[in-house]
Amino acid sequence: MMYQTIRLVKEGRLARLYLNRPAAMNAMDDVMMKELADAFEALRNDASVQVLILQGEGRAFSAGGDIKKMIDPESPMDIGKVMVDVTRLAKGLYSLPQVTIAAIHGAAAGLGFSMALGCDVIVAEEDSKLAMNFIGIGLVPDGAGHFFLKERIGIAQAKQLIWKGDVMTGSEAEAKGLVDQIVPSGQLDQTVSGLAAHLLASPIQAMLATKKILHAPKMNELDDMLQMESEAQVAMRSTADHLEGIQAFIEKRKPSFTGK
Repeated sequence: MMYQTIRLVKEGRLARLYLNRPAAMNAMDDVMMKELADAFEALRNDASVQVLILQGEGRAFSAGGDIKKMIDPESPMDIGKVMVDVTRLAKGLYSLPQVTIAAIHGAAAGLGFSMALGCDVIVAEEDSKLAMNFIGIGLVPDGAGHFFLKERIGIAQAKQLIWKGDVMTGSEAEAKGLVDQIVPSGQLDQTVSGLAAHLLASPIQAMLATKKILHAPKMNELDDMLQMESEAQVAMRSTADHLEGIQAFIEKRKPSFTGK
């Protein structure tokens, strides 16, 4: 299948999925969200692939949702339609019958961070920048950000992380339990390729069976959270605080929120 915004390369039992909008720091527009969902759903039926690496082309993993596209007066994103694909993306990723590895360099923010958190293993460069920063524009995490954060660090810490929206280095994220391994700048590809080779030389069928056993009972909870995220995001898009957050982002100033 040909894609416009991603590349899927298969190397035997290993596949690499590249986010491929480097000029936009791999910010996710509506096309990329749909293509990621399509790719994950295709991989769910591909028993020949046992390890999947997610990585970004250019300077970043992903800067998150494409804010410029969100406010494009010529062709604004339809938030209702977009949330359908974001839901497909998250469910498709969580239910993949492969060991998934997120390889993070540069920024992994917003929806990009949600997607990375949905992977089985997260490897990040120590000076990468990670942020669940939806709060800065008056939105809630989507792409199952709530679910994946809760799974990794628990509800109490998830709330603090979401509400603060702080930018963390790879090292800081590892200390919080959000990243499994950090590597010096420039060693990411070598490390992740070595990890993939190690996994493929392991009894990976048993590992994948464990993944299914742990994930399958959580699917109903994931469905519920994705539904609530979609409803909340549509509601938040019409708030005064969101509009102020977007305007402040465009004008490169600190927003003035009023709780409305």
